[in-house]
This record gives sequence, C-alpha cells and structure tokens, in this order.
Amino acid sequence: MSVIFGGEGAGVKLGSPAGGDGVVDRTWVAGGPGVAAMGSAGVGGDVGVGAFPSPPPEGESEDDVLDAYSRAVSGAAARVGPSVVNLSVVGEVRTQRGPFEVRGAGSGFFLTPDGYILTNNHVVEKARQLEASLPDGRTFPVEVVGTDPFTDLAVARVQGAYAGTFPAVAVGDSERVKVGQLAIAIGNPHGLQTTVTAGVISALGRTLPAPNGRRLIENVIQTDAPLNPGNSGGPLVDARGRVIGVNTAIAPGAQGICFAIPMATGRWVAGLLIREGRVRRAYLGVATQPRPIPAGWRRRHELEQTSGLEVVRVEDGRPAAQAGLRQGDIIVSVGGRPVHKVTDLHASLQGPDVGRLMPVVALREGERRTFTVVPVEAP
Repeated sequence: MSVIFGGEGAGVKLGSPAGGDGVVDRTWVAGGPGVAAMGSAGVGGDVGVGAFPSPPPEGESEDDVLDAYSRAVSGAAARVGPSVVNLSVVGEVRTQRGPFEVRGAGSGFFLTPDGYILTNNHVVEKARQLEASLPDGRTFPVEVVGTDPFTDLAVARVQGAYAGTFPAVAVGDSERVKVGQLAIAIGNPHGLQTTVTAGVISALGRTLPAPNGRRLIENVIQTDAPLNPGNSGGPLVDARGRVIGVNTAIAPGAQGICFAIPMATGRWVAGLLIREGRVRRAYLGVATQPRPIPAGWRRRHELEQTSGLEVVRVEDGRPAAQAGLRQGDIIVSVGGRPVHKVTDLHASLQGPDVGRLMPVVALREGERRTFTVVPVEAP
C-alpha cells in the first residue's frame, strides 16, 4: 500500500504551494517512484439547505444545548489547541542546476513546559532553519534535538531558556485505545493554524511504510479523522483531550484512511531522543502486529499470556531470517521477556543487545519453537 506523508519538511521535491501564505506543501509517497503533489482540496458531498439553528433560549447557555459529541470535541480542542504549534521549515534541495532554498510547514506539540516539541521526522529532516508559531501569536526559533526515521518521529526544542512557559499536552494511554472510539486531529493543514477535525479509531495494529520506503512502521493507529498536508506531526487526541497518537500519513486515492504513530511509541522514542539525541536499537528484521493466541495453543504450552506478535514480514538476510523465523509465526517472548505488543518488542531490543545471542520463542502452526537470533544495530 502506498501512503502519503502529509506535508512538510524541506528535504524533497516541491509540490504545489498552499494558497495565500507562501508556504509550500509537499507530499511523500512511501515506497513509490517519486513525489506526488497534492492538488487543491475539494468539498466532499453536497451542502444541504435547511433551517438555520435557533439561538439558545433565554437563560440557557450554548453549552447547555451542545450534544455530548460536540462537547467532547470542543472540550478536547480547547484543552490541546494551545499546545499545538505550526513549524515553518527552511531547507535546501540540491539538483543538477545547483542547490536552492525550499520552504515547508508542518505541525508539532509541546511535550514539556520547557519547550520540547514532538513532531514527525519527515517534517524536520534536512531542515536548516525551524520556527515554531504558537496559537497565541508568539514565534520562536527551534532546533532539532534528535530524529528517529525508524518510527518517523523527531523531537525539537525552542531555543533559549523558557522553562515553564509552554502549555504541555496531557499524554494518554494509546495501548487502551478501542476501535470505534472518538478521535480528534489538531494541526495546521495548508497553513491554516489550529484546525480541528474529528472521526473515530478505524483500526489498530496497522503497519505503514516509512517515508523512505525502506522499512515498516509498526502498530500504527488508523483513523478517519481527516488529515491534509501540514497536519503531520500534530496530535491525535481522545475525547478527554489526551494525546494518543502523532498524525503522520494518509492513504492516497482514498477517503477517511489516515494514520498516526501511537503515543506509547512516541513517549518511548521522545525520552531517548531527549536524553541521548538518538535511538540506538537492536534490530531483528521483522515487522509484527499484535495477535491473540488461540486458546488451544495456550493450554497446550501452558502459556499465561493471551496475545503475542504475529510476524507479517521478514527481511531477507537479516537476523530473523537467518535464524529461521517466518511470516505467520507468533512471537511470545524475546530474550526471556514476554511480548504482548509492539512496544514490548522495542523495549526488548535495546542498543546493548546488538551482537548478543538472544532466544526468540515463537508459535508456528501451534508448535512451540525457539530461535537463536543475533541482533544487529538498526540501520
């Protein structure tokens, strides 16, 4: 599946400019032959003509007449909106005619009061200059702290000493998200700052090609909350205004198929980038997704855990392939630690594990097998 990573960074060929503000939006087609330009957005569906709503009766506030859905969306937007920033990007593209300056835009949000911003890697990679614009009108120069192309995440920070002056988001538990629950996306599509769209969680545990097309991003959230170029890096939030994902990509040629990196991954990656400036991880060369373990298999092997990680892709020549793992295997433990979800696997594959023998226990057609894997450092 091809996906479009909406918007933003300055490292690729230009698409069409956003109207009116001089900001150039670009799109990446992961795994595709090149760059796709997104044209002007149309209006989906017809506008019906009907009676205009009456004002609230005397003595009744507008909040009293809002339905529960509207209260949830407006409340979440009010809580999170002040933390969402517009990132203006200046970069350089080299061509046969020489280098030239390009400009782009994306979104991000404050993780901490002292100015750390979480966004997408494809928004800020190869940027020479970054500026964050806040909803209150303030602008600040920003520097990149670290990037992780493996998950398409990056952390930037406002330059200077501004401790305690920025509104940090509340982080939710993306591991407890349910299909069908309300999802609200906030960002700056086409330079339109603090735009709010809403939908539901459509699916969980998706895999997504990274912008460079060379790896898969795992455990991705699918939503139908509309995203457009410039939304990348903005928060996906729940009805209580807690961030559950980082908006990342859309499926081209489709309506209502959008993707976000879960905040469980975002929290883990951001912590490493803030402390160390990079994510050094051991690498097996598999893409996985959570899957329940059949009850019969659990009884046969006396397993207490109810789920493992199904292997959906094995890279040729990588440690997992060399050890004998195959597509369809269900991994239940790595290095002696049970794995229920993708973040468990990430936590089991830290930098110090590179080059060490590591047992991987998996179920194949109901049979328990142990593989000895020697992880390499992730490319």
